[in-house]
Amino acid sequence: MSRVLVLIVAAITFHVVTPSIVEVLGSWPRLSSVAPLWLVIIVACEALSFASAITLQRIALRTDAWFPVATSQLSGNAVSQITPGGAAAGATLQLRMLGRAGNDTTTAIAGFTAFSLLQTASVLFLPVLTLPTILVGAPVDRSLASTAFLGIGGFVAVAVLGAILLSTDPLLVAIGRAFQAARNRLLRRRPPITGLPQKLIQERNSIREVLGERWRAALLATACRLGFDFLALFAALAAVGGLPRPSLALLAYTAASLLAMIPLTPGGLGLVEAGLTGTLALAGVQPAQAVLATLLYRLASYWLPIFAGPIAYTLFRRRYR
Repeated sequence: MSRVLVLIVAAITFHVVTPSIVEVLGSWPRLSSVAPLWLVIIVACEALSFASAITLQRIALRTDAWFPVATSQLSGNAVSQITPGGAAAGATLQLRMLGRAGNDTTTAIAGFTAFSLLQTASVLFLPVLTLPTILVGAPVDRSLASTAFLGIGGFVAVAVLGAILLSTDPLLVAIGRAFQAARNRLLRRRPPITGLPQKLIQERNSIREVLGERWRAALLATACRLGFDFLALFAALAAVGGLPRPSLALLAYTAASLLAMIPLTPGGLGLVEAGLTGTLALAGVQPAQAVLATLLYRLASYWLPIFAGPIAYTLFRRRYR
């Protein structure tokens, strides 16, 4: 029954966001107006983002092998992007491929858990970084350098914050207490939750145990994955001549990242397009430029990795029969 309900909700959501998908894909002929060099830069940024994610998985899986991790990650990502709520299906495929390549299943499951927690936490921390820059009133400078440096600085701050949370207790305890108090105050009719700070520390310790002494490298890989992904969006905006205020560019990326986590449509298809074009328009980008920049960004971050999945799976099957 729950699966049927999920499919119904996904169908309704997809119907609602279809106009946004059509509008974005309708800009396909306008790609000819984009300089080829920008296309290369956008794809290169996304390739580096995926390479950072693969590096993070290698650290979490405690393996030095590149081929099985890279091919299984690309294959699992493709599956997760084409099915509603496909994260579980993608993880299952990747787990089977890693087992076939000789990786220990228990270690792989623990590594996947740490990998997912780091990925999710890094995205959820983005609003904490973005909103202060807007409220403080970052300079309205739309140059390439200012936008790039703000984005890179933001993701360096994510890595620093992650290092603090992984190495010390006070900030994590304070976050747990604040969230626990807010939840209990807002949902007074429900049984109150207790012990959230202690649970967060336990989860943090389990991540540290999985990552071992390479937890600093894992944080750097996490920041690089987000940073290069942001630079792909930034390059797409620069390619169409629609760079907004730097802090608002970071806000648009944050909105797209959060929408991609909602498992109502495959890979956030439609949700990301609608949210990103709308946020960019509010940031001062012309609607036509916002649509074209969204198409460029999603082409590199969503569509090309889907096509790379079957190629990676074929290469894996040839090596491991």
